Amino acid sequence: MAEPVPFVALDREHKAIAAELQAAFDRVVRRSAFILGEEVSRFESRWAETCDTTYCVGVASGTAALTLLLGAVGIGHGDEVIVPAHTYIASALGVIHAGATPVLCDVEDGSGLIDADAAAAAVTPRTAAILAVHLYGQVCAMPALERLARRHGLALFEDAAQAHGATWADRPAGSLGDAAAFSFYPSKNLGALGDGGAICTDDAALAERARRLRNLGQRRKGEHLELGVNARLDGLQAALLSVKLSRLQRGNEARRRHAATYRERLAGYVRLLDERTASPCVYHLFPVRVPLRDAVVEELRSAGVGTGVHYSPALHWQPALQGRVVAPYHLPHAEAWAAEELSLPMSPALRDDEIARAADACVTASLPISDLDEAHV
Repeated sequence: MAEPVPFVALDREHKAIAAELQAAFDRVVRRSAFILGEEVSRFESRWAETCDTTYCVGVASGTAALTLLLGAVGIGHGDEVIVPAHTYIASALGVIHAGATPVLCDVEDGSGLIDADAAAAAVTPRTAAILAVHLYGQVCAMPALERLARRHGLALFEDAAQAHGATWADRPAGSLGDAAAFSFYPSKNLGALGDGGAICTDDAALAERARRLRNLGQRRKGEHLELGVNARLDGLQAALLSVKLSRLQRGNEARRRHAATYRERLAGYVRLLDERTASPCVYHLFPVRVPLRDAVVEELRSAGVGTGVHYSPALHWQPALQGRVVAPYHLPHAEAWAAEELSLPMSPALRDDEIARAADACVTASLPISDLDEAHV
């Protein structure tokens, strides 16, 4: 039997750069530069440049980035933030931890990204911001969201945790709203070897306050201006991220090649992600939609193909969020994504033959779309 196709291949990615990662580790240990300091400042400068923003504030995780971003602009108790119902729970948790209320709206059927019309219908007098979540490596339709935010005097923030290196009309994710939150969870297109995150913005006051809030409210050592938290980016993670940043573009190109193979082999058998020419997808994940998903997952497992599900249940059905979010009872597109989404193996370190095997196994496990259409007549 052929070797299994892993869902991700971090071991291979890290083996290829092991010497550079070891050198970065040794440098940090030699300097005892573990908390903030030069390594963090250097990475912040490089990531701000990559995202075409003036400022970057390194923090402990993507969830911390969302929470601190909202807190830094004064969004909290009594405020509402519009959030798509199809996303990872951290998008809502960041709003809740900041003291505000997530108001959930539906997503586009073809992309799974926030629907601007649904977001418009969710605006109330308490709305303070819209959170555009760039899922799967594709940027939301930002011009429509910008017009909506401008019309109602709202802030527009990006949850760019899955969009490292993605663009809209050649403008990088992270530079498309008032501020953006990134995660550097290990499996991201740019992933640390542990937790990490960042806030990117052109707003000097926001960046300054976020730096204080991440570091126990300190302006300088011993001078605490406000009630902050301990949510700093580790110097070690910053050094390792700097090593991996130089390979981000190359890795994204490999992801796109794998996606092209998938799309060619899977056409007509599963529902594929709608792509926009304005936002070439960097395929953090490769999502497909299939009925009877659990049965397909089991068939792929039996064939030695790793899979993931992103995200089920939809946010308004998550037990932890009951009574903590505002949402219509029925959000049909988000619910359909939650019921049908299946993520196939995706990593720049996967081989072409592994992607082909995963695609062929998915074809074997799925009914052609034409058969499914006939079954629903």
